[in-house]
Amino acid sequence: MFKISKKSKKSKARIGVLKTKHGAIKTPFFMPIATKGAVKAITADEMRKLKSQIVLSNTYHMLLRPGLEILKKAKGLHKFMDWDGPMLTDSGGFQVFSLAKIRKILPHGVKFRSHIDGKEFLLTPKKVLEIQKIIGSDIRMVLDVCPAYPCTRKQAEDAVATTTKWAHESLKHRDKDALLFAIVQGSVHEDLRLKSAKELVNLDFDGYAIGGLAVGEPCQDMMKVLDYTVPALPENKPRYLMGLGYPEQIIEAVKRGIDMFDCVIPTREARHGRIYMFKQGALRLYGSTAFNITNSKYSKDFTSINSSSKLPELRTYTKAYLHHLFRTQEPLSIRLSTLNNVEFYLELMARIRSAIRRGQL
Repeated sequence: MFKISKKSKKSKARIGVLKTKHGAIKTPFFMPIATKGAVKAITADEMRKLKSQIVLSNTYHMLLRPGLEILKKAKGLHKFMDWDGPMLTDSGGFQVFSLAKIRKILPHGVKFRSHIDGKEFLLTPKKVLEIQKIIGSDIRMVLDVCPAYPCTRKQAEDAVATTTKWAHESLKHRDKDALLFAIVQGSVHEDLRLKSAKELVNLDFDGYAIGGLAVGEPCQDMMKVLDYTVPALPENKPRYLMGLGYPEQIIEAVKRGIDMFDCVIPTREARHGRIYMFKQGALRLYGSTAFNITNSKYSKDFTSINSSSKLPELRTYTKAYLHHLFRTQEPLSIRLSTLNNVEFYLELMARIRSAIRRGQL
């Protein structure tokens, strides 16, 4: 299922291959976010052209819309969105954190009120796996409790206890056709993180995620958590850092032994005109930059948006034109900037894999 092909001698970085029902994925990798069944403003065919290895969708949002009846008729999300590659689905555990005002944590699950129409739903460890089976995802996450930051120690303790309890319950309903990952919690408390990791590792899941980070804590605290949590996870299983992050954070996490990433940054910042780019002629991994295309200095910049892009539209259209599209609020501005940023993140991961292979990271 997961095979490591090379370990770095300079750090804890490693490259490998993760096998799924819909294909093999080279690690470390980044998952573009298709929360509601689409990577925002991008088609599945464009994702293939960008050589995305996998996409991420969300159990909670798929349950609300389009709903399970439509997904069953569509024969799963892969066919519904025309995506033929691997897919990971989050369980809805992050919504425990992000939708705190409309949910209630119970001993046996989480009760939500839909943010769309107020309809009430109960997500249990069994229910979220049933939903993910209907979605048809290749990698499925167990239901967990993601505490906010900051939180009290008691809240962190309760989150760990409930997450472990629900992980036990999830194993009763695992599907042999998909990979099942558990999620380590514990906020920024070392003893709780290590307790959570030990309890979940003893249950022998297919992979392990580190959750409850990138929720507001300082970056240095996040890296400290990785420093002591990653060594507590099995070396022969994939490690997934949920919800991260900026390019430099991803690089630092890879150096600490993380294999999988997802984040809204490339698509969210694209919608606000923030463009990610490798510096021209830069061969080093850190040779990247980000800039605001809405800045007036780009109004007369007739260089390509990205002269080295795989996509002709990014090579053809100019920064001046993209600046104009944002200033006039044309929807094409979001499409072009999103294509650019997703391509950047995917290329970043390819460069990271290459750097590990060459012994440079």
